[in-house]
Amino acid sequence: MTTLLTPVFFHIVWCALLYALLTIARAPVVWGVGQRKDGSNPFGNIQSKISANLSNQFEWPLFFYIAIVLLIAMDEPIDSVQIYLAWVFVIGRVLHSIVQIFTDNIRLRGMVFTVNFVAVLAMWVLLVIEHI
Repeated sequence: MTTLLTPVFFHIVWCALLYALLTIARAPVVWGVGQRKDGSNPFGNIQSKISANLSNQFEWPLFFYIAIVLLIAMDEPIDSVQIYLAWVFVIGRVLHSIVQIFTDNIRLRGMVFTVNFVAVLAMWVLLVIEHI
């Protein structure tokens, strides 16, 4: 169980880091800290991207968390493939954030998202197959 909780913990830490990054990006507007001499926000170009990505962390990942809870609640040995897929998902979420926040490459972002999507889908397929 603890090995399955590790990728979950890392995703939570990643979300916390995104919240911190968003706070820093909004500081010039909200608190006037770090404004340019003309009063503009030096992070204005990525602030909305960070916010959008943070919202993304609570959409498809919901299905990841449900799968994790079910796997733990069943109190059975957890297949190492499930742990591998959980890590693929979390690493993919980090990559997705980086691509979404720091580039405008929609195609690459879609490919990275597809990796996340397939990892969680595979977790569910294995979960259902093993418990039918």
